[in-house]
Amino acid sequence: MPIKLLVTNDDGIYADGIQLLSKVLFESGRFSLQIAAPDHERSAVGHAITMHRPLRVEQVNFLHNPKLTGWSVNGTPSDCVKLAVEALLEERHDLVISGINRGSNLGTDVLYSGTVSAAVEGVILGLPAVAVSLTGGGQSEDFVRAAEFVCQLIPPLFEAGLPEGTLLNINVPPGCTALKGARITRLGTRRYRNSFDRRTDPRGLVYYWLAGELVEGEDEADSDVRAIKEGYISITPLQFNLTNDAMIPDLQKMLSRIETD
Repeated sequence: MPIKLLVTNDDGIYADGIQLLSKVLFESGRFSLQIAAPDHERSAVGHAITMHRPLRVEQVNFLHNPKLTGWSVNGTPSDCVKLAVEALLEERHDLVISGINRGSNLGTDVLYSGTVSAAVEGVILGLPAVAVSLTGGGQSEDFVRAAEFVCQLIPPLFEAGLPEGTLLNINVPPGCTALKGARITRLGTRRYRNSFDRRTDPRGLVYYWLAGELVEGEDEADSDVRAIKEGYISITPLQFNLTNDAMIPDLQKMLSRIETD
C-alpha cells in the first residue's frame, strides 16, 4: 500500500515549491497524494484560522503534471489542513507534508511561519507532519533536489514513526548540487531589528511598512542556523507544547503561600 500524504504550503497552490514537490512525490510511485493549499500566498500568517467568513474550495489542475489535481482554498495554511482532514478527505492519511517553502524557516521564525503552522495543525489532528523550506531564493532545480531528499526520507520516517506531538522542520540550503549531507539540529536564534518605514499615501495619510533587518549573532554548533550556514540540510524535531514543566513546582509553592496568607 502506498503511503498516503496530505500536501500543503503557505506560498499558494501554484508556487513552484508545492508544484515540484508534488510532482516528484507522485512520479516516484511510492505515495498516494491529496493536495490542499491556499489559493494565493499566505506567508507569515502563523497559525491563523478563518472564523468570520466562509471557506471556499476549488479543484485545480497542477502545472507540472496534468495527472495531479489539488484543492485551492481561500484560507490560511492551517485552514487547509483542518478542512482537508475534517471535511474533504474520505479516509485518514498517514502524513502531512508542508512545503516546499521559498525561504528559510529557522530558529524563532517558526512561530510566524505558515509552513510550519500547517504541519503543527496536522500534529494537533493526530497526524505526523513534516515542514520543508528551501533557504534563499531557490531555482527550480533546487526545489527538485529538496523534493528528492524528502522523497527518500519519508519511507524510513513513516516506518520509524514520530513521537506524539512532534513534527520535523527541515531546511535545505541553496545550491543543492553541492550538499554536504544532513544534520539533526536544535532551533537556533534569529533576531531582527524591526524597523518600520513611515510613509504617506496619495491622500496624505500616514502608514507603516514593516521591514525587519536580520541581526546576525552567534549560533550554537548544533543549531539549524549554523547547519545552513555551513551548507548542511537541517532537520529539527519540534513540539508545540509550550508548557514550562520545570517551573510548575515553583509556581505551586508560590500559590500555596498566597492561599495561606
